[in-house]
Amino acid sequence: MANKRVFRGCLTVAAAILLCTFPLRAANKVVIVQTNSAGDNVHVIDPVTNKVMGVIEGIEVNHGAAVAPDGSRIYISDEAMSTLDIVDGKTLKVTKRIPLSGHPNNIAVGRDGRRVYVGIAEAPGGVDVIDTATQTRVKTVPTKGSIHNAYVTPDGKYVVAGSIPGKSVNVIDAKTEEPAWSVDMGLGVRPMTFSANADGSTQWIFVQLSGLNGFAVVDFATRKEIKRIQNPDLPPGRATVPEGSDPSHGMAVTPDQKTLVVCSRLNNALYTYSLPDLKPVGTVFLGGKGAGWVTLTPDGKTAYVANPVTNDVSVVDIQAQKEVTLIKVGYVPKRNTTGMLQQ
Repeated sequence: MANKRVFRGCLTVAAAILLCTFPLRAANKVVIVQTNSAGDNVHVIDPVTNKVMGVIEGIEVNHGAAVAPDGSRIYISDEAMSTLDIVDGKTLKVTKRIPLSGHPNNIAVGRDGRRVYVGIAEAPGGVDVIDTATQTRVKTVPTKGSIHNAYVTPDGKYVVAGSIPGKSVNVIDAKTEEPAWSVDMGLGVRPMTFSANADGSTQWIFVQLSGLNGFAVVDFATRKEIKRIQNPDLPPGRATVPEGSDPSHGMAVTPDQKTLVVCSRLNNALYTYSLPDLKPVGTVFLGGKGAGWVTLTPDGKTAYVANPVTNDVSVVDIQAQKEVTLIKVGYVPKRNTTGMLQQ
């Protein structure tokens, strides 16, 4: 009888665990959110099927996207209205438009979800800080030049914002919401990404620059640029793609901190570099054209590259170094991001 009671008790505990676990898993789904800068819609992609699973309508000239950590909301920067638009994670409907201090570009959400940071491209620029509880702008942090892209470091302790006209990387203390330090890069600052130390703190900032088909490396501890790397030259027979002022645009580091992926608009390719030695180890020439941004699945195995010239997204198997499919989206796809949505 004692054994039966123990067995039944174990079953009760197991059932409780299952009831708590499975609804949680079922309620969260990994998605890729793809903005379209020449349209009024945003596409939500299912990375399991590589199909568009939903469309957010009514945000004209949408730019940056970020997903709340709890999956309840998607945040979109709205260039047409100079607002941060809040989208319900389940219905994909806009529920709120928060006025900003100026014309926005890219955005980032804090690790705890309490803040959204919006890069302001309109002079004098800065980073607007949005309180997600009150859904209001609480302040604008000044920067050296107007801001193209804003990011949050891997440990969540800093906001990093890049300026094209200011040619600067601006680091903001997320706790005090005040400028901490900056680095003059000599060229306009385009996309960035980060590598982390073993304790989770930021090791390097990888910085793409106007006119450079490659990237610079800034050491976070010393606050200095330590090297610049040029993407590989095209092999004979391959032509460049018209790319404007930013030949290399879009980067990401895999969660295991072993690989850096880098878009080259000029070469229409996704390059792979090993970390920490930064050796080129792979090249995927894309079927879509433009290679303007990249995001990764949480396991780091698959890259999604926005192609603004052909209005599609390239899905790249990083290990196989192969483009596996193209997903049609809206007009001139711009930024994309990975997140978990409540279902």
